[in-house]
Amino acid sequence: MNSQQRSAVGNRLSWLIPIAAIIGVAAYLGRASAAGVWGFALDDAWIHQTYARNLVATGQFAFVPGQPSSGSTSPLWTLLIALGYLVRVDYKWWTYVLGAICLAATALGVWQLTLRLFPDRPHAALVAGIFCALEWHLVWAAVSGMETVLFTALVVWLLVAALNQQSAISNQKSIGLLCGLLILTRPEGMLLVGLVLIAQIAQRGWARRATWTSLAWTLAVMAILIAPWLAFNWHASGTPFPNTFYAKQLEYASILTVLSLPQRFAQVFSAPFVGAQVLLVPGLVIAAWSLARRIAKLETWPQLAGLVWAMAHLALYALRLPVTYQHGRYEIPVMPVMIAFGVGGTAALLRMNDARLWQRVLSRAVTLAIALTTLSFVVIGARAYAADVAVIEGEMVRVARWLDTNTAPRDLIAAHDIGAIGYFSQRPLLDLAGLISPEVIPFIRDQVRLEVLIRQRGAAYLVTFPAWYPQLVRQAGFAPLFAGNAPGSPEHMTVYRIP
Repeated sequence: MNSQQRSAVGNRLSWLIPIAAIIGVAAYLGRASAAGVWGFALDDAWIHQTYARNLVATGQFAFVPGQPSSGSTSPLWTLLIALGYLVRVDYKWWTYVLGAICLAATALGVWQLTLRLFPDRPHAALVAGIFCALEWHLVWAAVSGMETVLFTALVVWLLVAALNQQSAISNQKSIGLLCGLLILTRPEGMLLVGLVLIAQIAQRGWARRATWTSLAWTLAVMAILIAPWLAFNWHASGTPFPNTFYAKQLEYASILTVLSLPQRFAQVFSAPFVGAQVLLVPGLVIAAWSLARRIAKLETWPQLAGLVWAMAHLALYALRLPVTYQHGRYEIPVMPVMIAFGVGGTAALLRMNDARLWQRVLSRAVTLAIALTTLSFVVIGARAYAADVAVIEGEMVRVARWLDTNTAPRDLIAAHDIGAIGYFSQRPLLDLAGLISPEVIPFIRDQVRLEVLIRQRGAAYLVTFPAWYPQLVRQAGFAPLFAGNAPGSPEHMTVYRIP
């Protein structure tokens, strides 16, 4: 079978990719439902739900009605969720379907990206798409209620568009559109945008007028999309980016002193390889080395952009926010790019029809190991997802519902995790994590100053996990009233009455 025939077969079977995504999502939701839980795996998902519901109800981008704020890291994801409230579809199902669509789009993008990176291996591209659709981190992200898979979908399709050799204005407008949407999904998308634009300029020639005309069109479309968001952030909080962009770095700054730089890099760079993709590492290295040897040829820069971005993305997190909690939540976006390069490189190493028996046996054993490991981690990931949802429902949602029933509508609540509290209780909030209360960001981990602020504002209740603020919760008169009860939680979210 020649390359054209293999490509035709791959195109005919591409429908398997979205089917695999649907199967993965159904498996995770089914496992959670069987465990008796039905919700989201992260409290932050409730932040998006609260913004989306309030946007439709009040016309304001506000977590607390009447108080516009820039606490949403992903305004595009919030707007997509808001459409569900607008058409009155059940918000959980709407969010799950959005996640499934974004997962399928990510996997289809990986298929197309692999085809462009390795045009002589169409079967590998199909495998990469299916692998991506079933990769346990990505399926978990798709049903977590968060914007992660929207971000990954835009990442891979931007890379696909960047590999298009055409410099037509229509293509540059498409790239500008993808760049703008990527930044509106998560601000760290700016890193990939910059690398893609540099790669395109290098490929087409620095001295050509057409190059700069194309760049101008790309930047114009992107600016039209992101300018209103930047202006809103500046108006709401005095900064161009969401409060979380700054708050998270300060909140976890202590880790920078606890872990050495090599430890941080090892921790962050290993997170994306927990799963079957660890078996793709030899192929990933081969593919990366093959491209790196041609770095002097400027026309290869768009091919390198994805790999360079993945490394740079992980490096920045190792330097500024070296956390890998929630299954490497911040490292997940690089996985589709790693899968494209890893599967393509692995296909180059396999010798399925080699004349030597040991080559055929080894190649088929590796292929089988990758397939079985992928399916095994679907099961493991589904179990982890159900456990994560159970913690959020048993801690955050349970406490939020108690506050709704047992506190007065005007009681000010000081809380660290505000997602479910904001959605279910709709009480005034002092956000100790700084998402909607940016005034706490400069002293976000100073418990003495936080206590002063809490008392000055007249907060009636403090809601937190005790380990977050051990000094604060021991203050005289801070009486525990209620706590979550999730069996899988190492400690329980507690409501304290403030005298």
